[in-house]
Amino acid sequence: MTESQIRSLFVAGAGLMGAGIAQTAAQKGLAVQLYDALPGAAERAIGQIRQRLERAEQQGKAAPGTAASCLAHLHETETPVPEASTQVVIEAITEQLELKLQFWAEMGRSCAPEVLFASNTSSIPITRLAAASGRPERFIGMHFYSPVPVMELVELVPGLATAPETYSAIEELGLQLGKRPVRSADSPGFIGNRILIPFLNEAMRALQEGVGSAEDIDQVAKLGFRHPMGPLELADFIGLDVVLGICRVMHEGLHDPRYAPLPILERLVEAGRLGRKSGRGFYDYGG
Repeated sequence: MTESQIRSLFVAGAGLMGAGIAQTAAQKGLAVQLYDALPGAAERAIGQIRQRLERAEQQGKAAPGTAASCLAHLHETETPVPEASTQVVIEAITEQLELKLQFWAEMGRSCAPEVLFASNTSSIPITRLAAASGRPERFIGMHFYSPVPVMELVELVPGLATAPETYSAIEELGLQLGKRPVRSADSPGFIGNRILIPFLNEAMRALQEGVGSAEDIDQVAKLGFRHPMGPLELADFIGLDVVLGICRVMHEGLHDPRYAPLPILERLVEAGRLGRKSGRGFYDYGG
């Protein structure tokens, strides 16, 4: 499969990541079906994409016609079965192992043999998901970073049985989407979260132990390290439930205390304070 042949995607999951992947691909001219198991979720996500792009046009941050061009290539679907024209399925559903295993088993049964499979999982082993699909040689991890339309990085994670041709085709797709692919081994958390989670955990530990306030901890990262966003702000942006899930998977896989979820994180998630998406996390976004 060459770059010019990759023209049709099926994106599963219309949350922050899935919608971002779908928008990015549609803006590059690929035909995209966006699916979510929650009724109406894909339609709402496309409406939000329209609003963002139209606002960017009005502010002079996007060329006139950007929204219309994107939406001409992006369509929601309420069926989990990709169209016959689909060449690549990208999964960005909830970061829960059983749900992903079930999804990929269904894709393996319903998709044509030549379709390539890519999971946007941030921490679950690719080899395990690939086995569930029944076609591990055509399966790969494709871990985007949020917000997808802005961030250049995509981690490509081949499983134990991923064919070289699959890696090459998905690498071409990453370049086609304007990303810079980086190869990672199929190890818990891959490269990015191996680095990020201990950083987030230490920021949470500092807050938990009263070393500094959330604002002061984040200011140190922004002013002292030149980070655009502090670690606690970033955790809120990612979603504290997502961060907690990643911590659990990595701690289970690596048996390293640096990745163990902290009590402060578990308490916030138990209280429904998930970050920006719920209106409150380490910070209050009610306004």
